[in-house]
Amino acid sequence: MPNLLQEVRADLAVMTLPVNLAVAPTVLASCWLARAASEAICLDLPATRSALELIPLEVLELPAPLTRRLETFGVRRIGQLLALPRASLGQRLGAALGLDLARALGELPDPQPWFVFPERFDQRLELPAPVEAAPVLLFAARRLIAALCGWLAARNSAVRTLTLEIEHGHGHVTALPLAFSAPVHMAARIERVLKERLELLVLPAPALSLRLQADGHELRDAGSQVLFDGSGGGQDVLAELFDRLTARLGETAVQRVACHADYRPEAASRFHSVKEDAGLSERKVGDGDTANMLPRPLWLIDPPEALREVQGQPSRGGRLQLLAGPERIEAGWWDGADARRDYFIAMDAGQRWCWIFRDPRPPGGWYLHGWFA
Repeated sequence: MPNLLQEVRADLAVMTLPVNLAVAPTVLASCWLARAASEAICLDLPATRSALELIPLEVLELPAPLTRRLETFGVRRIGQLLALPRASLGQRLGAALGLDLARALGELPDPQPWFVFPERFDQRLELPAPVEAAPVLLFAARRLIAALCGWLAARNSAVRTLTLEIEHGHGHVTALPLAFSAPVHMAARIERVLKERLELLVLPAPALSLRLQADGHELRDAGSQVLFDGSGGGQDVLAELFDRLTARLGETAVQRVACHADYRPEAASRFHSVKEDAGLSERKVGDGDTANMLPRPLWLIDPPEALREVQGQPSRGGRLQLLAGPERIEAGWWDGADARRDYFIAMDAGQRWCWIFRDPRPPGGWYLHGWFA
């Protein structure tokens, strides 16, 4: 119990919410003890009754006429109310008060409706005073981020996009979208990206309130976690770097290369925003398609370099020695960039491996298309 209370207090401190904590076996008793700011920790019913006896009558929040009538009886505390005969109390003051006392003491069951968790996160926060500098909003936004992370933890989910709306009054809103290269559920990563965005933002008018919305969520990846610092987590570090660079420089300034299903080497990869899931948007060439393919170089020459031909053989500072091939590639008829080539792996006079091809269509010719490392 002490560890649980410590975690609850820590979470509430992050959200800067003023609260009173109390623990009791029944809902009503814990509510009354919390209203009295007693900080009581009651683990059984006898301890609960003892703690309630010292609580002032105001915590019951009874109707004013009923409170005045009890005061005429000289009742100021719950203990004095419990000392009265329960049957005559019900006859004089109504059955509802007696039932509440019985539920608080555990004498009657007190079933509560199940908490229905919201399907979509959308939370608003009024600022205590107008804020004119956008970076200052990070402090207030931490409360919304903490609430979001609690919502995600309960759903075992993560988000790729968020929207922070800064409300200025009279219907004027500044929308600040936040996008991440990989699903996130940790407050620290969200705060870092938000900090970068707020530092570049100039508010058109003082901010009066904030509203944080999760545009969607997905199940959290159940991959292994890092046991010791520095022993892994490289992908998380890289994703966080992408997020911060994108927030600072813009999405078009940070891109990644992804495979594309095309046999033409110059079209076999494309640039994508780091926010895109290229693995889902592009169809990959299957293992069966690559079984008969020659190795591919990492360094392609664009455009391919025309080679001299000496007695029907390619030459570049000397005759090139053909090591493997040919591999016929025919593709591109569907987009107007038709390619028909016979590729070879060759070695030049400096013992460097290169990737060359011969165009079988008139006027033909040999070309250098890449170098192997």
